[in-house]
Amino acid sequence: MEYIKEDKLKDECGVIGVYSSKDEIVSQLAYYGLFALQHRGQESAGIAVKSGGKIKSHKNMGLVSEIFDDDIINELKGGMATGHVRYSTTGDSLVENAQPLVVKYKKGSLAISHNGNLTNAEALRDMLENTGVIFQTSTDTEVVANLLSRHINGDMIKSVKNVVEIIKGAFAFVIMTEKELIGIRDQFGLRPLCIGKRKDGYLLASESCAITAMGGKFVRDVEPGEIVVINDDGLKSIKSNKYANRKSCVFEYIYFARPDSTIDGINVYESRFKAGEQLAKESPVEADLVFSVPDSGTPAAIGYAQALGIQYGLGLIKNRYAKRTFIQPNQDLRDEGVKIKLSVLENIVKDKRVVIVDDSIVRGTTSKRIVKMVREAGAREVHIRVASPPVSYPCYFGIDTPYRRYLIGSYKNNEEITEYIGADSVRYITEKGLLKALGQEEGFCLACLNGQYPMEVPNFE
Repeated sequence: MEYIKEDKLKDECGVIGVYSSKDEIVSQLAYYGLFALQHRGQESAGIAVKSGGKIKSHKNMGLVSEIFDDDIINELKGGMATGHVRYSTTGDSLVENAQPLVVKYKKGSLAISHNGNLTNAEALRDMLENTGVIFQTSTDTEVVANLLSRHINGDMIKSVKNVVEIIKGAFAFVIMTEKELIGIRDQFGLRPLCIGKRKDGYLLASESCAITAMGGKFVRDVEPGEIVVINDDGLKSIKSNKYANRKSCVFEYIYFARPDSTIDGINVYESRFKAGEQLAKESPVEADLVFSVPDSGTPAAIGYAQALGIQYGLGLIKNRYAKRTFIQPNQDLRDEGVKIKLSVLENIVKDKRVVIVDDSIVRGTTSKRIVKMVREAGAREVHIRVASPPVSYPCYFGIDTPYRRYLIGSYKNNEEITEYIGADSVRYITEKGLLKALGQEEGFCLACLNGQYPMEVPNFE
């Protein structure tokens, strides 16, 4: 099993919100919701609850199961909660940058959980610092918290409306005050956020799989630009008066979201399966076996195999416990190919023509190592099929992508990529084929694939 550093785009985080008449279960529900969203961030996690007239919180570096235990959960009792799992794209990976961010202002306090990235955060931070504001973190979430407190004047909803007019970028916020739970989604719907319902209250989450984990029933997605306010009177929707074409992040469907989630009406598993079918139509190959790079490539691999009538099997096994706590090998051990994270089933691939289906290729380094491993295991031919078009442009909306010069799809053509990876062939799904698999010709942000950003972005690569 060779050590392989995962060469994938990284989503920034996942957020949840809980509003319940049963104070004793709120923190437990928040824990279950974050556990379901662990794939969206493994650096830090936190939960904040409204306890009486105060907000109590607990957060730390690590996985959800490492940070919370029964004693901590039992301490966090209250009628509302917001939670967060983080992978940092803005701000260092430090405990002070963990969320929810709890801040006090003149007339109260609030907790804020944020998924996304503000493209004008630096300018806003400079403006606030010039007026004397002192920042405790390096995240753009604290910029929003300060803006909220400056505009509040006794009316949090009005303050939220004002701040949404100022900030630019991609965002899904869950804000908790002493009185209400507020969900906000950017005007393009770049970052996901949905609403769930329980008998005892309401839920908010980045993905519908977290709604299910919290024992709720999925109601609907928060609409682009919508503000949702949950309090003792129920749920109130404040729609945006600014029209913008929906631009859901296409990589939610390609890679980020859990397969059992549905985002903006599209089931993630079905879209990945159909992408595999479409890939088979566009780039068939004669082979004996199809398998995936686990786990995100699996639905597409199944679709590809079924469409061509080729056997689907397990060619690669992933050690699911090689997580963030894993002790990294030094360079000597890495060069020797220490068997750690992925292993090849030699008796399955030996003497076979194999097709390896992956969801995406970013730098190409991981694909190169996998092809080498499979060849050394005795495969006669190794073909790579990719269920997304080449990633050729960086993202500025809460996705951690390398600079463009490191994206293999931006500077190598298909033949050059095939040669670099060492495969017999490499083929990507077309943009048209991907949209066909998604069932819609528009409504997605494809900027990392085609460079067509839905808004102005920083001018650097």
